[in-house]
Amino acid sequence: MQKRPYVISIAGFDPSGGAGLLSDSKTFEKSKVMGLGVCTALTLQTASKCLSLEWRPINEVTEAIQVMMESYPVSAVKIGIVKDAEFLGNIVETVQKGNPEVKIVWDPVLKSTSEFSFFDLETLHQLKSMVDKLSLITPNYNEYSVLKENHLLPDTNQCSLLIKGGHRKDHLGTDVLVESEKETLLAPVEGSTTYFPKHGSGCVLSSAITAELAKGENMENACRTGKRYIEKFLKSNPSLLGTHS
Repeated sequence: MQKRPYVISIAGFDPSGGAGLLSDSKTFEKSKVMGLGVCTALTLQTASKCLSLEWRPINEVTEAIQVMMESYPVSAVKIGIVKDAEFLGNIVETVQKGNPEVKIVWDPVLKSTSEFSFFDLETLHQLKSMVDKLSLITPNYNEYSVLKENHLLPDTNQCSLLIKGGHRKDHLGTDVLVESEKETLLAPVEGSTTYFPKHGSGCVLSSAITAELAKGENMENACRTGKRYIEKFLKSNPSLLGTHS
């Protein structure tokens, strides 16, 4: 029986289970990897709104990462909500100190769909020095626009870029993968037309991709598999909370 690779989600706790650590954990289990978790923030939210957010101290976050990295052979890490650029930098540094070869995927959640701000945009300019240390970033179309306006897109020879198409006015649902300056369009599966909006869909996609990278898939195949996973999730039921079937 093949051993499951270890993956860490470093993300927020969402009591509705639709996003963050709980959502990533469900995705990891379904994707056949061993999911570990480190909490960056405690939130109070439902599928439709975020009411409050309490950041955990960065030293507690990095200590937990260190313990996980020392205790398990972690091959990939997914990062979700982070307070600011420095918070992200400390996380990345700790992960890479534990394993310099680890694959790191960051889903840059700047705002929730309900317009609750997570990331301190005042620190955006500090991101440039760290995005190229990552393996992949997965902004939605709005977040991509913010990063582009601020000249913060990665050098795709070093860090791949997946622009999610769920918020686009044109080519809705078509994602764009950029690696080594080459663009690959990931169109929706033919015939997949009935989608229901889902809370936490960005978390699910990025953690599904992370799981595939942990299993040794190349970036394009990981993103294609992740896209098939999220399309199934978006069609799972009409409510805002999807199921992992």
